[in-house]
Amino acid sequence: VELDLAAAHRQFGLDYIVFRPHNVYGEHQNIGDKYRNVIGIFMNQVLQGQPLTIFGDGQQTRAFSYIDDVAPVIARSVLNPKAYGQVFNVGGDRPYSVNELALAVCETMGVAPNLRHLPARQEVQHAYAAHDKARTFFELPEAVGLSTGLARMAAWVEQVGSRKTEDFANIEIPIGLPAGW
Repeated sequence: VELDLAAAHRQFGLDYIVFRPHNVYGEHQNIGDKYRNVIGIFMNQVLQGQPLTIFGDGQQTRAFSYIDDVAPVIARSVLNPKAYGQVFNVGGDRPYSVNELALAVCETMGVAPNLRHLPARQEVQHAYAAHDKARTFFELPEAVGLSTGLARMAAWVEQVGSRKTEDFANIEIPIGLPAGW
C-alpha cells in the first residue's frame, strides 16, 4: 500500500501520510473478533468465564497502544504538510509479554488468572517500534499507561457485555491453519 500511495503521488499528486499503529486497544473495539486484538479477546474470554488463551509460552512481546494516544495524532496529521509523503510508527513505547498482559487483564477485571497455553503459532516473537520520527513531526500526547487504558476499556467491556465469537466463513487457505483458529 505504501508503494501504491507513493506511485499515486507521483502520477496524480495525491498527498498522503502513512501510519503504522500497533496493537491499538480501547473502548468500542470489536471484542468478538477472535483473530485480532488480544486485549479485546482476553476481556471477552474473562466475561465468558473462559481461560485466557495464549499461543506458545507467552514470552512473545508487544507494545500496546491506547486509542486516545493514536487516533488524535492521525486525525491532526493532515494539518502538517511536512508530514506528507512520510511514514510514521505510532503507539506504545514499552513492550509487555503476552503473559504479563494476561495477568494485567485479570487483575484489572478482578478475576483470578486462568491461562491456557496452546501450541505456538508462527509469529513474530518481539514486535514494537520506535516513535522518534513521529515525535519530531507531531505533538504526541503523554501516553496513557497500560493499567489506565485497561481500566478504561474494562469499564466499557463490563458495561456492554461479552460478544459471540465467530469463525471466518470463507478463509482463503484452510490447509495448515493452527488448531486454535
